[in-house]
This record gives sequence, C-alpha cells and structure tokens, in this order.
Amino acid sequence: MTDEELKELIESVSLNAFGKPFIHMARFNKRLRTTGGRYMLTNHSIEINPLVLEVHGTEELVGVIKHELCHYHLHIEGRGYRHRDADFKSLLKHTSSPRFCRPLSKGNKKLHSMYVYECLSCKLLYNRRRRMDVRKYRCGKCAGQIVAIQAGK
Repeated sequence: MTDEELKELIESVSLNAFGKPFIHMARFNKRLRTTGGRYMLTNHSIEINPLVLEVHGTEELVGVIKHELCHYHLHIEGRGYRHRDADFKSLLKHTSSPRFCRPLSKGNKKLHSMYVYECLSCKLLYNRRRRMDVRKYRCGKCAGQIVAIQAGK
C-alpha cells in the first residue's frame, strides 16, 4: 500500500465513521517502533507504522486509523484530544475505535542473553547481553576467576 492509498483509506474511514472529512497529509513512517500510528499536532498529519498492516492486516490498520482520527477531529474542534480526556474516551467508544494497538513485534528481539560466563571456583553462572573482559572482573560471590563458556551469537 502506498502513501496515496493510505490517504484515500483514511479519508474514507473519516467520512464513514465520523461524518467529517480528513483534509491533511497521511503517510507511512517506518521509524515508528512502539506505536501503531501518531497524530501530529503541529501540521495535523497522521503517520502510520507500516508494520500494523504487515503483522496484523487491514482490520487492525483501520482500527489504528480510527484511533488517530479521534485525535485529529477532537483537536481540530478544540475539544479534549488526549488519551486521558473524557471527550476522547467517549469518541473512541462511539466510533468503536481501539484504545491501544496490538503489539507489533515480529519476534526479532532476543529474550535470552548472548554471553554466558562461569566462576571456576563456585560454578556461579553470569548471563550477559554485552561482552565483558574476564581479566578485569572476579566472581562477586567468592572472588574466583571468571571464564566465558558461551560466546555471543
């Protein structure tokens, strides 16, 4: 989907769900990491994370668009557009918009440590994400020598 197609989708969702036109810019922004989209207060544009479409599909994309349009229309009208405002919460409910975006991670974040070290004396294991210089450090439990048993992947 291109930015032009995204803008057309946002315009149609705005007319169908809110009965009001969307007349500003809309685009995909690959740099968004933790959010599905954002409404820019300064220029009234909407940016959408392309991962929403890739990971969750069109239905979730429409939900994120509705959420951002709630910010857009309330801000234009001078009403409470923030997440904590009653106007915002009631408009979300009225338009069946989601309050939060579903998680966007594709599982590319490693949950386990990359480096494993062991004390030669007491056999205590140290799990680390960053490499450490074993010549500079000793075991915190028994002051024994530490050796690397699993190098980074």
